[in-house]
Parts: sequence; C-alpha cells; structure tokens
Amino acid sequence: MTRIDAKFAALRETGTKAFVAYVMAGDPDLDTSLQLVKGLPDAGVDIIELGLPFTDPMADGTTIQLAGQRALEGGMTLDRTLDMVRRFREGDDTTPIVMMGYYNPIYSRGVDRFLEQAKEAGIDGLIIVDLPPEEDEELCIPAQAAGLNFIRLATPTTDDKRLPKVLQNTSGFVYYVSITGITGAAEAQATDVGPEVARIKAATDLPVIVGFGIKTPDASESIASVADGCVVGSAIVSELASGKPVSEVLNFVKTLADGAHRA
Repeated sequence: MTRIDAKFAALRETGTKAFVAYVMAGDPDLDTSLQLVKGLPDAGVDIIELGLPFTDPMADGTTIQLAGQRALEGGMTLDRTLDMVRRFREGDDTTPIVMMGYYNPIYSRGVDRFLEQAKEAGIDGLIIVDLPPEEDEELCIPAQAAGLNFIRLATPTTDDKRLPKVLQNTSGFVYYVSITGITGAAEAQATDVGPEVARIKAATDLPVIVGFGIKTPDASESIASVADGCVVGSAIVSELASGKPVSEVLNFVKTLADGAHRA
C-alpha cells in the first residue's frame, strides 16, 4: 500500500473528501518553494502534486507555464526536485507526493534510474500527461513494479470505448480533467462534472479526483461534493506569483481545503 492508498483509506473512514494542491517545484525559487510545500499539510492538503518544470508543458495554461519558466530560470532541475522531496520527507513521512510532468526529463534520465531515485526520495505516484495508455510499457508498468502509483487522466472526451483503456493500468486515483483545454482556462461546473464522475466510478473502484478550473473555496466544495475530492493548481500558483508571502498563500490554500472538506 502506497501513501496515496493509505490516505484514501483514512479519508474513507471519516467520510472526508480529498483536497489535492498542485505547486511547481522551484517556483519562484527553491527555498520559497520548499517552504510552501512544507506548509501544505498543515493548511489541510491531503495530497501534494509537485510539478516538474519542463520547457514545453503542452497541457498547461499561462499561469503554470510561467511558473515552470521561473523555476527553470532559477536553476530547478530533476535532481533538485528530487532533493526537495527528500528535504520535505525529513519532517513528513506520511503526506503523499505525486510528481506531475512530462516524459522527456524521465526518458533522458533513464526510466529505471529515475524510478529508483524517485522511490528513494519519497515520491509516491506519477502523473505523466504525455504518455498515453498505449505506451504503458515505457513507464507505467515499471513504475507500478517499483511501488509507485501511476495516475491517469480522464477527460470530457474520454468516451465509453476509450475509458477501459485509460483505466487498465491506473492506480492510486483517477484524475478527471473537468474541462477541455489547458489548465486555468474555464471554470469547472459540478452539474457538468457529476455525471462524468459517476460514469468513471461505475467502471473502477479507484477514487476519482477532479481538477482544472477550480479557483475558489465554493468551487472546491461543489466539485468535491460530486467526486472523491478536487485538485487546485493555477489559483494557488497565481497567489504565489503575485508576490504574496508564503504564509498568505497557505492561508488561501486552507480556505480551498476547508471547502473540499465541507463537501
């Protein structure tokens, strides 16, 4: 059982929805980023989604793209991201961390070496947005064998014919992308999301977490009410990008987490 599996088991026991926070590793710099990540659990975050900065983030909107640029310009690398996780784990051995990013840096490192380093650092799962199920032999199956969850994205265009393929080697949870397009674009609506979540849950026992287009505590609550939890990324990254101190960003995160936990 991974930390992700353990977290969802604990949430199920209390009937609580999950709140997942996305932040970009190294944005705006390593020290600030680490301070933010260390503060997330006390702000109510159940699972941390840590972005691995990449030069061509095709699924991300402007907010996340700029965060990745700032991180890369500040010297953030895969090695520094892994070291950041190690430093987080010095004080927290229970909060799950999912690395979200693109395949190129992992391919360049070598899959076996990357998985060994990721597991040792304390990463629990991977979301690699540019690896479809047809490429499961590349990373998904080796990751599962190494003890990491491989979390797949389902979208509004994932029809009933495609869904079994998407779910076949997924573990940890299913990430439902609530809108078509890039991160931070439109606002998610529970009336649209609810039936889609129900359709996915009819096909899998895994928790379904909804992300993209959630920007407020009310939205966090309404989306979590029709799913097993929600993810907020761009709204948090925007708060940090505005120059607010980490303490204020964490206060904002807490309002979002409280919203999801009310659901």
